[in-house]
Amino acid sequence: MPDSSQFVLGADLAGQPVAQAMRLANRHGLVAGATGTGKTVTLQHMAEAFSDAGVAVFAADVKGDLCGLGAVGNPQGKVAERIAGMPWLGHRPQAYPVSLWDIHGQSGHPLRTTLSEMGPLLLGNLLELTDSQQAALYAAFKVADREGLLLLDIKDLKALLAHLKDNPQLLGEDSALMTTGSSQALLRRLATLEQQGAEALFGEPALQLEDILQPDADGRGRIHLLDASRLVHEAPKVYATFLLWLLAELFEQLPERGDADKPLLALFFDEAHLLFNGTPKALQDRLEQVVRLIRSKGVGVYFVTQSPSDLPDDVLAQLGLRVQHGLRAFTAKEQKSLKAVADGFRPNPEFDTLSVLTELGIGEALVGTLQEKGTPGMVQRVLIAPPQSRIGPLSAAERAALIAASPLVGRYDKPVDRESAYELLNARKGGAVAPEQAPAAAEESFADKAGEFLQSAAGQAIKSAVRQAANQFGRQLVRGLMGSLLGGSKRR
Repeated sequence: MPDSSQFVLGADLAGQPVAQAMRLANRHGLVAGATGTGKTVTLQHMAEAFSDAGVAVFAADVKGDLCGLGAVGNPQGKVAERIAGMPWLGHRPQAYPVSLWDIHGQSGHPLRTTLSEMGPLLLGNLLELTDSQQAALYAAFKVADREGLLLLDIKDLKALLAHLKDNPQLLGEDSALMTTGSSQALLRRLATLEQQGAEALFGEPALQLEDILQPDADGRGRIHLLDASRLVHEAPKVYATFLLWLLAELFEQLPERGDADKPLLALFFDEAHLLFNGTPKALQDRLEQVVRLIRSKGVGVYFVTQSPSDLPDDVLAQLGLRVQHGLRAFTAKEQKSLKAVADGFRPNPEFDTLSVLTELGIGEALVGTLQEKGTPGMVQRVLIAPPQSRIGPLSAAERAALIAASPLVGRYDKPVDRESAYELLNARKGGAVAPEQAPAAAEESFADKAGEFLQSAAGQAIKSAVRQAANQFGRQLVRGLMGSLLGGSKRR
């Protein structure tokens, strides 16, 4: 087994290994470079290194070829030559423990969350709401909490909006927020979301974080791959919002770990610019804050994009490991951006960083690691180590076999549509229930104690109640951390 205390990227010009201490891998990182420069293979090697160290991995497979991690490699040609030049690597072709996920459930286990768990802030970002529409959504969630109405999927929210239209008195002091225009706009946005096929994201059984963190039987970290090859092009906002939700869930649920010898989880966010494009400033600010704080929970976040300029400066400043593949600069603007990338590294007197950026071949990168005390090391020109798994995608048959052999088979594959807002409101038709007649479980919810909007009301089912009792304080905390777009939702 490789040395799990080191995170080896490849070899420098002298043929010596370039590595970073695994205990610093929760300081986040960046993998950047133009299309075709080798980012995917670098990602694959990094995922293997984490898995070998017993660290779980969650990554988006944007091009569909990262899933080669699940098959044994067969190095040939230049790849075999590079391996021969790194005898210290201990390269051994092998497959890695991979779990495949797909929001639509076609090329992996179905990946779901619920509207209650996502909450109005992230849902509003997904729907691209105006401030007034966001206010109406908060008001709807508040009623759902007070009335004991669990919001699991889109039909639950649509039923709630229709119920509020017929029974505006349930809104109480928030009645002015739910205008006819805002209610209709919410319904139109939800319909658009359904047309994009995004309704598959919402429902049960919802993703359990413990299933991502569970190691494989041989002690290696499992690598979880989300098939985003269609999603990132057809519904990029859905893709980005899911990743934001996952980051928030990890932050709320994971305990503080302090200084550890390795991370608990490594997240790879490909097409990272989508996380920030069109994101409201308030949400972006809180996202940057979560990125800064989540490393103490043992989570390393690695952004993958074409250029570092795709990310906000405050996020870039928090990235300890930088792997920069080749860039091309044909215009004055691109040349200016190229200089900014070069200036982001600690200079190496042996070469000119700016010149090398445009000279890098496929599978080469400029790498800036962190030294033992966490300070940036000098930039090095590195030949990235080839992965031990297959470079290239799995066939449909190989995918099917991998899914069938997964330890998660049967846990998420069959949807569950239990009693929630849609069913309860259909049963109530013919007479609105006054707020004081809400179920007792809702009366004892955390929202009544703290005055915050919960993402769901406890008490609809034993399983839901147990899970919410454990998680609602953490969820409440992240809402306070990630903030609100509206002053009207402040704490009491």
